[in-house]
Amino acid sequence: MQPDNAEPYSAPARAAWPTTAIPGRPGAHLRPTQVDSATVDPSDGTADGSASEADPASGLEAIPDAEPTPGSKLLDELRSQIAQFVIPPSSEALDAITLWVAATHLQPAWQHAPRLAVVGPAKRCGKSRLLDVLTETVHEPMLTINTTPAAIFRSIDGEEPPTLLVDEADTIFGPKVAEKNEETRGLLNAGHQRGRYVTRVVGNDHTPHKFATFAMAAIAGIGDLPDTVMDRSVVIRMRRQAEGEKVKPFRSRRDIPALHELRDRIHAWARPLLEDAANLEPSMPVEDRAADTWEPLVTVADLAGGRWPRLARVACARMVAAEVAAEEDHPSGARILADIRRVFFAQREADSLSTEDLLHYLNADAEAPWGERGRYGLTSRELSGMLRDYDIRPGNVRMADRTQRKGYTRNKFLDAWRRYCPTVHPVGAPRGAG
Repeated sequence: MQPDNAEPYSAPARAAWPTTAIPGRPGAHLRPTQVDSATVDPSDGTADGSASEADPASGLEAIPDAEPTPGSKLLDELRSQIAQFVIPPSSEALDAITLWVAATHLQPAWQHAPRLAVVGPAKRCGKSRLLDVLTETVHEPMLTINTTPAAIFRSIDGEEPPTLLVDEADTIFGPKVAEKNEETRGLLNAGHQRGRYVTRVVGNDHTPHKFATFAMAAIAGIGDLPDTVMDRSVVIRMRRQAEGEKVKPFRSRRDIPALHELRDRIHAWARPLLEDAANLEPSMPVEDRAADTWEPLVTVADLAGGRWPRLARVACARMVAAEVAAEEDHPSGARILADIRRVFFAQREADSLSTEDLLHYLNADAEAPWGERGRYGLTSRELSGMLRDYDIRPGNVRMADRTQRKGYTRNKFLDAWRRYCPTVHPVGAPRGAG
């Protein structure tokens, strides 16, 4: 979501946040409100600016409550029901799960079908229990355990898609079996956006036929899902219960009727709003694919009103920022770019660094994974291979003593830094700062 003034989101001083919507009348129930943030522009180097960077939802919590609708009460009730059976990692995650469930009842309205990635580092983190609750509350659940991709896309109705529920995804995308399940990954990727089809021949005459792939999906498993799936997901990182944390045991005979009754009431509220949901374009606190993925959840929140427009945007901002940080920390992602950015910054923005020096600084960082790679840490060949994905290659560089050595020039990284790790010492930082 961008403020009405010209300031970027990272500098939200005196931002006037757009009002939210009620069914058929976007913003009509709210008076225009200026969200006056006391946060100082982080570019001036003050402590307040650092605090603003630390909280990606800075300014969003001041969004006023909207006029409540029956939908806001239903979301409150659904949130309470989910919290009885599972302990999500944060209140924002619980809000996101609630909104995702409600969004499944409006799938014909969406341009993008967000995935819900329910992942955890080990067994007994509550992933399957959450999937149990989702099965009884989403629209038209379709369990896909050991289901072939062909059976899945033949079960998807283009007009009224089901909600796919995939448990034990690590048995599909684990390192030993991932290559055998590329078609499933492709199906999950394609189904994120409306209008993406798979073509197969059918019948004795082998007539080509297009099958729809568009459907919302919840995918649970140990460890992260493939990057392409995670990038299209609202990510819920589950964890084991700590001592003193208690949840209600899930008993089908006792609990399913109540969940079905709530599901049916949510469906009855949502379906008359299909046209409104399709026409709304809510203000978003994120951009690009993250905005595409979260837009259905924020739209549901705006239709429901009450506190939900604020909760949705705070959850979106914080959870997307957390995944961006996780990606920067992942060695196979942008972590190498972020750490090289820190090296150049520590070296007072040198024009270039030799490969030998750069590897020395990377491998010497006790908090980075590079020194633990093999006997001698990260090698020049490995570094070159990682950076090749970002179109960055080594070459001859002139050192301070006027000798030439193999290395990397700073300006070759500028575009990649802006794109993949913009929060790590912004590229516009003056030379010599540090």
